[in-house]
Parts: sequence; C-alpha cells; structure tokens
Amino acid sequence: MYFRKIAVFVAVLLGAMSAHATGDAAKGSVMATTVCVACHAADGNSVMPANPKLAGQFPEYLSKQLKNFKAGTRANPVMGPMAGTLTEEDVSNLAAYFSSQTAKAGSAKTNGAGSEGESIYKGGIADKNVPACAACHGANGAGLPVQYPRLAGQHAEYLSNQLKAFRSGERANAPMMKVIAARLSDQEIAAVADYVQGLK
Repeated sequence: MYFRKIAVFVAVLLGAMSAHATGDAAKGSVMATTVCVACHAADGNSVMPANPKLAGQFPEYLSKQLKNFKAGTRANPVMGPMAGTLTEEDVSNLAAYFSSQTAKAGSAKTNGAGSEGESIYKGGIADKNVPACAACHGANGAGLPVQYPRLAGQHAEYLSNQLKAFRSGERANAPMMKVIAARLSDQEIAAVADYVQGLK
C-alpha cells in the first residue's frame, strides 16, 4: 500500500512536469552528434559502461533528467554544467533525437535465468519490503512511458552506480527509488543491475 501511494504520487508529479516532449529530432541530432557524442555515442548507445545508454529512452524521462541536471536537483559534476547551457528547446530536441534511436541490446554476465538478479527484478525481496522492479519497469525492462524509464540493456555499471547514489541520498530526484535502494545490499544491487543489462 505504501509503495502504491508513492507510485501514484510520482506518476502525478512526472505527468505534471513533463508536457510530452515534442522536440525536433533533426535539430537534436546536431547537438547530439557534436557534443553528447563524447560520452553517449552519436546514436545514444554509449560504449562506456559508466555512462548511460540514451537510445530508445522515453523523451519525457530524458527531458526530466536534463531539467533536473540544469536545476541542480540531480547533482552531477559533468552533466550539471552541460545541461546548464541548454534552452527548453534544446532539451526537447535532444530528448526527441535520443528517444528516436534504436537501443542496442546488452547481455548479463552471470545473472541470467534463475539468478538472484532475476529473482529481485521479477519478485522483489519480501523480507526487506523491496518490490519487484518489473512492477514499474515492465517484465522485459521496457518501462512505462512518462512514469518509469526503460531499463532493458542499460549498462550494469551505470545502474549500480545510480542505485548506490539513490541509497546514499546523493541522487534524490526519484523519491521512490531512494526508499527502495536504501534496502538493497551491494551484492543485490550488482545482481539486479547485471540482470537488467541482459533484458531485451
């Protein structure tokens, strides 16, 4: 019941904050392929495991993150200054461009079918009151537009870093994730992140 209330609150909040990005992908491609390319690759399929894949992500989610970086509500020493220079139009255009790209699949190293990572993702951890990741992000990690981001194929290293940042309070722009991550051990984080990396 507690998580359902949080989920409803977050859904309403994100719905209010994101006016369904309707940017120009062609204009977004210019910035993406000259500036963002250094960390995220031209098509948004970052090859650096510490940097997220942006390809195929929901435009509303991408817009929200860029606005959070710009406002400082999501702290990051690289993205803060980068986003600080963006106009509203830039944000919409970049979100439109990256969301229109095709995400490349990843693969789990050790957490495939029957693993601890799969168990956490699909069923949560009952004795820690951790809900199943699939409840919000979908059985195959496709996410739920506007409310919850696509996770399938995302780099395990990036996901692990973000879960730890939520757990420590360093990242605080998703209240429900702070609560959930606070209950996960390093081992559990590593397992579920590896499993998600292999989702398609």
